[in-house]
Amino acid sequence: MTANLVLFLILAVVAVTAAIAMLSSRNPVYAALYLIINFCCIAVFYLLLNAPFIAMAQITVYAGAIMVLFLFVIMLLGGEELPPGTKIRWQRPLAIFLGVVLFLETVYIFITSPDAQAALPEVADAFGSPTEIGLLLFNRYLLPFEVTSILLLAAMVGAIVLTQSEEKGEKK
Repeated sequence: MTANLVLFLILAVVAVTAAIAMLSSRNPVYAALYLIINFCCIAVFYLLLNAPFIAMAQITVYAGAIMVLFLFVIMLLGGEELPPGTKIRWQRPLAIFLGVVLFLETVYIFITSPDAQAALPEVADAFGSPTEIGLLLFNRYLLPFEVTSILLLAAMVGAIVLTQSEEKGEKK
């Protein structure tokens, strides 16, 4: 076993445990914190795949900005614990059945397909680096990049206009 495989297996257990804890948590703040742990594990998975730019984007955008937004909304709306909900009788057996089917499909694919266990091809050292992504964005994908920036600018201006009109309507 290589060091990358051992690290992957440890992080896989942590990520799955954090996801299960997130889903079973009655406190929404704890659920959001478990989701942050899951996002960080996914970022390390990206690092193991030699994609540092995507890993840092995962940490910055998801574990940083979006989770802070989630926590603000949870705190604003109230972070009290959820009451025990009514259980649907058929939901748990169906989930167990579908989980077993997924597991059996995975085992079947690994047994019947010789390519499923093949080693990954080697990638270039610059693959996924911020420099390589920047060169692609500003050379090959310049038009879609600029269209996206204009779309985001229009969304910001629209949000400001909607907020201003609501504030003026409330003052009258």
